[in-house]
Amino acid sequence: MVLQSTTKRLAIWALVIVALLMIPLVAMQFTNEVNWDVSDFAIMGSVLIAIAMIYELVARRSEQTVYRIAMGIGLLGAFLLFWVNGAVGIIGNEGQPANYLYALTFVVIMGGSVLSGFTARGLAYTLFTAAAVQMLVPVIALIIWPPPDTSWSPSIFGVFLLTSFFAWLFLVSGLLFRKANS
Repeated sequence: MVLQSTTKRLAIWALVIVALLMIPLVAMQFTNEVNWDVSDFAIMGSVLIAIAMIYELVARRSEQTVYRIAMGIGLLGAFLLFWVNGAVGIIGNEGQPANYLYALTFVVIMGGSVLSGFTARGLAYTLFTAAAVQMLVPVIALIIWPPPDTSWSPSIFGVFLLTSFFAWLFLVSGLLFRKANS
């Protein structure tokens, strides 16, 4: 019975991943704005598979729905940060060195998750720290790469606004992990 439900969940994940990868494939047929090559599909497919596996391995260890939701929101935030920063960049364009600072958020999330043993309490602290690091990135980047030396398109305010969206996802995830711990 457990094997059947696991197989069913993995099949659903596979269908979702294929559907998500179909979006840029179909878009490429109608516009030149989307121009993915095989490596783009391979990277995005690998990232989506990794997220699905992490969710299945970690979130399924807990019977608590709030823990699973917290894990899903945290993974969503990390995925969207990776995707947006890799595709178009947050500070200027994807080629701006300032965007590499956002990797610090991933280091905090991965390191904190492993060090905490994926406990709800440890993940709450990890996600709170990730939210703080996320908000510090544009501050540090602004000090190191001030305008006009570096393009801050869409604007300094826009960069902070977009950065705060990701921090908000990490904060919500952390709050839910804290609730799962109580």
